[in-house]
Amino acid sequence: MVHFLHPGLSPRTIVPPDAQKDALGCSVVQEEASPYSLVNICLNVLVANLEKLCSERPDGTLCLPEHWSFPQELADRLVGVMTWQGKLTDKTASIFQGTQMKLKLVNIQKAQITTAAFIKAFCHHKLIELDATAVHTDLPIPDILSGLCSNRWIQQNLRCLLLDSANIPRDSKRLFFGQLTGLRILSVFNVRFHTEDLANVSQLPKLESLDISNTLVTNISVLLSCKDRLKSLTMHYLKCLTMTKPQILAVIRELKCLLHLDISDHRQLKSDLAFQLLQQKDILPHLVSLDISGGSRITDGAVELFIQQRPAMQFVGLLATDAGYSDFFSTKQGLRVAGGANMSQISEALSRYRNRSCFMKEALYRLFTETFSMQVTMPAVLKLVAIGMRNHPLDLPVQFTASACALNLTRQGLARGMPVRLLSEVTCLLFKALKNFPHYQQELLAIVKQKTAENLDDVTLLFTLKALWNLTDESPAACKHFLDNQGLAIFIQVLETFSESTIQSKVLGLLNNIAEVRELSSTLMTKAVVKHVSSLLHSKELEVSYFAAGIVAHLTSDRQPWISHDLQRNALLQDLYATIQNWPSSSCKMIALVTYRSFKAFFPLLGNFSQPEVQLWALWALYHVCSENPGKYCKLLVEEEGLQLLCDIQEHSEADPQAQQMAASILDDFRMHFMNYQRPPLCMPF
Repeated sequence: MVHFLHPGLSPRTIVPPDAQKDALGCSVVQEEASPYSLVNICLNVLVANLEKLCSERPDGTLCLPEHWSFPQELADRLVGVMTWQGKLTDKTASIFQGTQMKLKLVNIQKAQITTAAFIKAFCHHKLIELDATAVHTDLPIPDILSGLCSNRWIQQNLRCLLLDSANIPRDSKRLFFGQLTGLRILSVFNVRFHTEDLANVSQLPKLESLDISNTLVTNISVLLSCKDRLKSLTMHYLKCLTMTKPQILAVIRELKCLLHLDISDHRQLKSDLAFQLLQQKDILPHLVSLDISGGSRITDGAVELFIQQRPAMQFVGLLATDAGYSDFFSTKQGLRVAGGANMSQISEALSRYRNRSCFMKEALYRLFTETFSMQVTMPAVLKLVAIGMRNHPLDLPVQFTASACALNLTRQGLARGMPVRLLSEVTCLLFKALKNFPHYQQELLAIVKQKTAENLDDVTLLFTLKALWNLTDESPAACKHFLDNQGLAIFIQVLETFSESTIQSKVLGLLNNIAEVRELSSTLMTKAVVKHVSSLLHSKELEVSYFAAGIVAHLTSDRQPWISHDLQRNALLQDLYATIQNWPSSSCKMIALVTYRSFKAFFPLLGNFSQPEVQLWALWALYHVCSENPGKYCKLLVEEEGLQLLCDIQEHSEADPQAQQMAASILDDFRMHFMNYQRPPLCMPF
């Protein structure tokens, strides 16, 4: 439709990933590129217009029209949509009162409803699953249990109850789960759940899966009461355990039916429980899934031996450990690994740990490193990054690391292979991060300052520098904000502290962004900046030299600020010219040094015939990116009316011969590109 309305624009075509190499990526492209189902569209319209379509009771709550009736599957989905959109409140939840709706699988995650509304709306239904994760404090866990147990059918048939991060008032006594005799799955992660409560839960006759992570449990011996039926046990970060490791392992040894065990811990805890477990030869013979991410002293050999002794193993979590790097983990058929050794392990980690911020951060760190020079479109991975951002909106390290990963996954034309809907979601999440962290830049600068003071050139420093660079790109306001917050002094300190080219290129990339802003460029004309830029102009790393040259080109293009330093300016220009001569041909095949959203910052340099050195840098840059990605940059030059500037250089009687030759080469490449791939633009000179 866009192509039809605007014939000058070529239609956006998505090249899906190779189905054999990336089946999940193909699935994501198909899913995201497909229209929403009619059911989803109708439910969204219904939720958006609920108050118009419903009548109001005397107490102000909503009531469905009398003749309306919803089947169970549709009613369950309606609750989910209302919850997802934050529309499930006391006023709207009342539509589930009575018998017009039939509910079975209810999701009220993070809903802001009171106990009275919950009981009236949901506790008369024949529920078999309830997800009350992180519900508002107005609906505490004791009231949830009381409401559910008021329905005899629910007592006998509720199979799954998720209460993660839900509230328990401090004056509450023991929790009573005993009446929920049909319960098979219970999760109380991050809840004030005590050993006495665990003893009560262990008596449930059908309990098969239990998550007691980050609770106040001090002793797990009571689990022996359900040793003949417990199949899944998750107990990471049990910070209050008072048992010795041999005592813990003795209990685990008795859980003969266990198929899944999660004893992962954040690396900061330095627990070696997992290491001790791996040494046990005859423990958990039927295990198919073991998560020991974050454990200390974990080695490839120990994990391999443990898995070989249990051939039915299907999953192992090894993120934030020293294991997962041997060929065994890549070649073992049917084994999934959540770790940091390769993209497959990182993707599994992002999926498994989407709700655990400590491991989400770790996985994103690894992803950033893996995707730094990414040349392959990976929509499935981008979707996992988006999920991480959505699940941890107020976690700054997750947000800025995920932002850097998202930019890696969509740079240099990779965005063209991503579904528009997925890109739209990621863009919205990036804007939400900026809204949630209005002082984002100050916090990032504080991280850089701290890492520099500690002389610690870790991956966090790289993320932060990349984030600041992207934040200031084509944003004069962000550049000014950077300068106002002492960013220049901090970055000079970075250059004086670290000599790694990966750090230098990011610092110079940001300074380039400032140099492009005419009103701010003079702030870079300090002794310290000029000294470092002059030195890095001669760097053996082309990327570093390129960015240093860009700063010199922008700063020297205007003679006025240099009136009293003309000799220094001339020396810089001579250095710039000599440096460009030493670079490889800008059209030679190599990974693009940089990407641009606009060429407008180059136009004043291209029109500067009194400084051929400046012109040459701008032409080299244009020729480089146009050669590497002609489809994107030839079109950009046409759209921004930059072709005329190239023609002017080619035809100008006083232009530098090398500049004329380079301009002619760019125009020749244009002609070749447009003749081979699409009809020429009307303004193309032939």
